[in-house]
This record gives sequence, structure tokens and C-alpha cells, in this order.
Amino acid sequence: MLPTPQTRDTQRNALHSTIWKVANDLRGSVDGWDFKMYVLGMLFYRFISENLAAHINAKQGIDSHTGGGGEPNAYENLSDEEIDKYPKNKEGIIEEKGFFIYPSQLFCNVLKFHAQDTTNLNQTLSNAFAKIEESTKDTKSESDFKGLFNDIDVNSSKNLGETLLKRNEKLYKVMQAIGQLDLHYNNNTIDAFGDAYEYLMRMYASSAGKSGGEFFTPQEVSRLLARLVSYGKKSVNKVYDPACGSGSLLLQFAKVLGSANVKQGFFGQEINPTSYNLCRINMLLHDVGFENFDIALSDTLLEPKHKDDEPFDAIVSNPPYSTKWIGDDDPKLINDPRFAPAGVLAPKNYADLAFTMHMLSWLSPSGTCAIVEFPGVLYRGGKEKQIRKYLIDNNFIDTIIQLPDNLFFGTNIATSIIVLKKNKPNMHTLFIDASEQFTKVTKKNILEPSHIDTIVNAYAKREDVEYFSRLVSVEEIRDSDYNLSVSTYITPKDTRELIDITALNAQIAQIVEKQATLRVQINSIIKELEETN
Repeated sequence: MLPTPQTRDTQRNALHSTIWKVANDLRGSVDGWDFKMYVLGMLFYRFISENLAAHINAKQGIDSHTGGGGEPNAYENLSDEEIDKYPKNKEGIIEEKGFFIYPSQLFCNVLKFHAQDTTNLNQTLSNAFAKIEESTKDTKSESDFKGLFNDIDVNSSKNLGETLLKRNEKLYKVMQAIGQLDLHYNNNTIDAFGDAYEYLMRMYASSAGKSGGEFFTPQEVSRLLARLVSYGKKSVNKVYDPACGSGSLLLQFAKVLGSANVKQGFFGQEINPTSYNLCRINMLLHDVGFENFDIALSDTLLEPKHKDDEPFDAIVSNPPYSTKWIGDDDPKLINDPRFAPAGVLAPKNYADLAFTMHMLSWLSPSGTCAIVEFPGVLYRGGKEKQIRKYLIDNNFIDTIIQLPDNLFFGTNIATSIIVLKKNKPNMHTLFIDASEQFTKVTKKNILEPSHIDTIVNAYAKREDVEYFSRLVSVEEIRDSDYNLSVSTYITPKDTRELIDITALNAQIAQIVEKQATLRVQINSIIKELEETN
């Protein structure tokens, strides 16, 4: 029987409430954004421990949810020496899961062993993390696990305390709190580990302000992008994000289409090492197998890492807004096949359209690309106008969608979505004004499922709807000097109160007449008073 929405919501709300308390209790004087890697890292450590134990126990016909509670042959109850007697079994597990953890180094056993004495917990964790990474050496999963635990600094005096005792006590509190969360691999009506991760990211991004936006795109925006790009498709070959952050955009395809319908996997690149680690953790936490994703670390514009994997059927991205890049200071870039077709490079202070040109270059002939863009990209002059001219004249811009303001962490500005295609049937571009499609929740605006449905339906129908959507010819865009702002083509609805001028004038005349009558009466009273005195 499928779980009911009420069951899912109840479980999710309970989980979120517990996580909120845990995270706030633990961080204390440590800034939430700095502390996130300990909470997220321990969540990940617990997940892969339970994931591996469940996999091994299932082969023995043991229910992993109850196995550790008393089944002597459950993996978590075996000794490391017992495991070493069968090296072929260990090799087989690494081949299947991509990593290996000895029983003594499972999350639950490390937590249990240090329950009374936390003296050497940091060293135990450091050894466990090193062994997990070492288990992937010279295997197909090595790149997916290499350096994955680097941001969980178990010896940090800044984040954990000045003394070894304080650091270990803090680490134990984190482990204990994560261990008490009601999460059980394959025993929840929700994607519990993945949902917990996303909730923590959203919570930390919210509290971190501007820095949070660098790592996290709100789920509802990610879902909108995924639905736009996958519209009319039951499967895609590969999904790509050249500025993937924590991977939330990529993973929405697993939810919208199903992981099995992303035939050749998930591909991304990220310049920030912490975000790069978060993305790989996120993939594994959502049970995307190591063989189904390829996340790279480096500057996409200068060192693209997936040349052998393009083109892509589906590309989604929320690249950094108005970030600087080398631009025409590097004369070789104008000959790069990604940028050369426009005849000009994006300005050095605004790399937005450099990312756009990169994505267009790697988009398959039948593919769709959706990009969150900063407003200035749509109307600024100079080199950006030249790039827009190239995109419009060659019929690559399919749709422009104006989003509501205050959707993203770190900025209140209203962003837009540019949808690119190489196989448009005509020379028209659809403009959608979705600026009013939101619900205000505390200090942020969010896209509800109904708002997303409204936008996607307009995208699919491509019809003129007063104040909301309009199909615009290439000639009109040229006449508007290649300005792509939605407000140029869609007149916003006038929400001001309609006033009947004739009725208003009559009302004013009545007021003036009453004032005159009152003035006469007042003067008469004053005169009588003066005569009396």
C-alpha cells in the first residue's frame, strides 16, 4: 500500500522539528553556516553506514532495521577479523556499493563504543573516514569519494573547542543527536535522509544570508526548472549543471522523471570545494549510485571537465550572479568553440552570459536548457546586447519567465529564467510574467505547487493571456533593441482602485455645499454670542 500524503507530511514535519532543535542545540556559539558540515557530514556518515549494513544484511536474509538489535549475524554485530577472512566478499561489496566500512567503523558502533569515553573519538572518526576513502582507491568510485570528508575537520579548535576534550565532547553530541533522529534506511514513507539533508541546507542557507545562496537553490525553483526542461519527455539521456552547488537542481530530475529515466546519469561541475563535497554527499544521500553521477571540481568557464560527455538532453543551472571572470584578458577564449559563435565575450564583471553560451554549446539538438538569470542580463547594453542579438537572431531563446522577487537566500531581487532550445519550430519567443505567482512564508516568498503548475501550463500552451503571457515575434524583439525584459512585452495588470470621476465630483460638490451651510450656521451662532455679550 502506498503511503498517504498525511503520513508523509506527518513524518516529514516531525523530522524537521527534530532537526531544527538538534541543529540549534548543537551549534551554540558556532556560526550555523560554519557548523553545517559537521551536522551534514555526520548525517552522511550515518547514511552510508546504514546503507552498507542494509545491503550486506539483505544478502543474508536479515531485516537490517531489527538486525542490529539482536541478530548475531547482522553485519553491525560482526568483528572486523571475521570480515578479513573473506577478502573476496569485501571486493564484491566495493564493486557493488563503491565503498566499504568495517563493522567497528560503522556510525552506530563508533557511537556505542564512545558512549562512556569520548577521549579518542576524533582519532577514531579520522581513521574511519580515511579507511572509507582508502577502500575506493583504484576503483571506479574513487573520484566520487576522494576528499569527501575533508570539510569535516575533527580537530578544528575554531569550530569544536580549544581543548581536545571539548572537541571530542562536541563531536559526540553531534553524533548522538544525529543517531537519535528517526531515520532508518529503506524504512520510511519519505526519502528521510535526503529530506533531512535538504531541510538542513535550507535552514543553514536561510540563517547564513548571502553566503547561503551560493550553495542552495530552493527546492521549488529547482522543481520548476526540472519540469520545464523535462516537459513532454519520459526520459533524458543525461542531466548537466555547470555550476551545480549542492546538486539540488540535478536531483530534481530523479524526483520528476525518476532516476531510472535519466539514462546515462547526472553530470555537474563546481568551483567551490565545499559545495563540490556537498553535491557528492547529496547524490549519495539520495541513493544515486556512484556509477550514475560525475561531479567535477574546477572553473567551468576556463576548465570544463565534461567535454567527452556532451551534448546533454537536459541542462539546468543557477550560475553565480554577475561574477567576475577573465574574459577578453585571455585572447584565446574568443576562439573557444563555446564562446566564438557570438563574436564577443561576456564582460569581465558579468560572466552570466558566458555560462549561457557554454550551456548552449553543450546542449543537444533536441535538448532543453533552463537557466536562472540576473535581471541585468536581459537589458544591459554593450557586449551582453551583442550576445543577446546572437541568441535571438539564431532562434535559440525559447522562453523568458519573470519570477517573483525574494525567492532566493541572499537576494531579494526578482530573477528570471531563460529557456534555450536548438529545435524551435518558429521564430517566436514566449514571455511569461510569473511575478505574482507566490505565497509569502515568514520573510521569504515561495512557489507553491499550484504556482509551478500555472507556469508550466503557460509554457506548454504558448498562448497570449492578458497580463500574464505573450508570444512575441523576432521582429518585435529586434524593434525593441533586443531587450528581453518581460515588462517590455507584457503590460502588468493595473491593480489600482477604479475611481468614478463623475460620482467623485458630485460627492465633492455635496461636501462643499454642506461646508458652506455649516459656515453660515457657525457665523450666525458667533454673531448671536457677540450680541449677547
